[in-house]
Amino acid sequence: MTGYGKSVAELPQKKISIEIKSLNSKSLDLNARLPWLYKEKESEVRNIISQKLDRGKIDLNINFDALDSEIVPVINKNVVKNYFNQLKEIAGDLKINADDQLLSTIMRLPDALKTEKPELAEEEWLLVREKINEAVEQLDGYRIEEGKSLEADLIRAVGKILTLLQEVEKFEGDRITKIRERLNASLMDNVGIENIDKNRFEQELIFYLEKLDINEEKVRLKKHCEYFLEKMASLPPNGKILNFIAQEIGREVNTIGSKANDASIQKLVVMMKDELEKIKEQSLNVL
Repeated sequence: MTGYGKSVAELPQKKISIEIKSLNSKSLDLNARLPWLYKEKESEVRNIISQKLDRGKIDLNINFDALDSEIVPVINKNVVKNYFNQLKEIAGDLKINADDQLLSTIMRLPDALKTEKPELAEEEWLLVREKINEAVEQLDGYRIEEGKSLEADLIRAVGKILTLLQEVEKFEGDRITKIRERLNASLMDNVGIENIDKNRFEQELIFYLEKLDINEEKVRLKKHCEYFLEKMASLPPNGKILNFIAQEIGREVNTIGSKANDASIQKLVVMMKDELEKIKEQSLNVL
């Protein structure tokens, strides 16, 4: 599921921005981009996020403002003095007066300047860690709100299937009558009324109608839908079982469609399948 969180840590020397966002994924896939100063804390950062977020493609960015101002070049005094003594000795040997030029020359030599990087202060890290938790909480809150909307969509779709299932009953009585009339008319056209054994016809008709009976499928479909709603209300993780139940719902809907032998019921089945596809797509976002 998608989500976004942002927090800012204010320090006298710098401003630290923390952004985190997520996209749907079946597992936790964390990509953390940290400044060099926090690289040593990467494992702790990952642990903080994995404890709060179970899944999703997570992108975390931590950025400094005015970071370069903290990296100040420092003169390496011992090296400069050593260079100066050596060059002055050489200048004396060569009888060259180079006192005014020696310092500018030395400062261009290797290791005359060194860059000292600041260490991460414990107080700073505690503040940054607090702000990471704050950003993650924002993201999680965003996903919770999206989850509520998703829950409402799933409940609506399951409710629609149950409503369509009730409408199937309106056409069942006419369906049996139409099948009986169609078979009877076919026999009379091909065999003739005088050649029809009514007792045998009734026996075969009962056997045929039993094969087209959808009462069991209707009962199972209703039970599956009720079970789906029940598992939605249970504690996560329940995404996988919702997917399994959706597959069972699909089997019953398909069987009703194949047995229906009625255009009106077939239309209702098509509408059920449309709602079921929405359920399958949305249930992939459930943990």
